[in-house]
Amino acid sequence: MTNIKTQRVKTISEFHQLRGLPKPEHPLISVVDYAEVKRPPDISSTNWVFDFYQISIKRCMNTKIRYGQQEYDFDEGVMFFISPNQVFRIEPDPNATTERSGWMLLIHPDFFWNTSLAKTIQQYEYFDYSVNEALFLSDKEESTINHIIHAIRQEYHSNIDHFSQQIIISQIETLLSYAERFYHRQFITRKITNHKILNRLEELLSDYFKDDDLAVKGLPTVQYIAQSLNVSPKYLSNLLKVLTGQTAQQHIHEKLIEKAKEKLSTTDLSVSEIAYELGFEHPQSFSKLFKSKTDLSPLEFRASFN
Repeated sequence: MTNIKTQRVKTISEFHQLRGLPKPEHPLISVVDYAEVKRPPDISSTNWVFDFYQISIKRCMNTKIRYGQQEYDFDEGVMFFISPNQVFRIEPDPNATTERSGWMLLIHPDFFWNTSLAKTIQQYEYFDYSVNEALFLSDKEESTINHIIHAIRQEYHSNIDHFSQQIIISQIETLLSYAERFYHRQFITRKITNHKILNRLEELLSDYFKDDDLAVKGLPTVQYIAQSLNVSPKYLSNLLKVLTGQTAQQHIHEKLIEKAKEKLSTTDLSVSEIAYELGFEHPQSFSKLFKSKTDLSPLEFRASFN
C-alpha cells in the first residue's frame, strides 16, 4: 500500500507560500483566486490538515477528494466548508488540462477573537459535514455568495481601520446564514438522494433491532448509523430534521419503542428482561425513555392489552 503523506498548514501565510501565492495582505484572512493556486510538478495524493477555516467554491479541480472510504469528483463546482483540524485527502490528476476557477476564503480562528462569531461559528454545523455533503448552488445562489466574497476582499484590500474587522465579521455572518438557507433548500430539493437515505435508515434500524445480539451490541448510536449510511452525524440529523421533523436520535428511539411495544404485547418477558434484550444496561433508563415517548410506563402499556 502506498503511504500517503500528511501536510499540516498552520498559518494562512504558510498556505500562500506552499501554493506559490503572493504574501497575504492580512495575516488572518485571505480570499484566494483558485485559478492562481500553483500545483507543484511532483504533486501527489496528500492528506491535508489546516489550522484555519476554509470556505470555497471550486470548479474543474481536476482532483478527487477522499473522505473515509469514498471519493467524490467536484468538477461540476460546489461550495464546501472545512473547519480547523479536519483531515481530508486530495488526489490530483497530474495530466489535467482543464482550467480551474473559483475561490477560497481562509480565516484563522484568531480573526474571530472578541467578536460575535467567536462563539456562534459553532452553530453552523455544516463545517462538520463530510466533503461528500457539499453544497450544490444554483447560479443565482452562487452569484449571491460571490457578491459577499467580493465585498470581503474589497474591505481588507482597503485601508484597515477600527471598523474593518466588524464589517468583515458581519459579511461572514451573512455568508454563513445564506449557506444555511441554501443547505435547507438542498435537503428539500434533492429528493431522490435524500429519500434513498431515509429508506436505507429505516432498513438499517429494522435489521439492527431484529438482531438477537442486541443485548451484547447495545443500542445503536447516531455515529454508528451515520457511518453505516456514509454521511456525517450532523448532516444526517439536520437532513432528517428538515424532511421528517425528527433528529437521527429520535428516529432511533422511535424504532426502539416500536420494538419494545412488540415485546411487551406479545411476550411474557419482564420489563427488566426486555430492557436488557434491547441493549439497555439499566432497566430504569428503558422505563424512563418508554414513558417519555408513550406517556405510559412499560407495565401500564402491557396492562392496556389485558
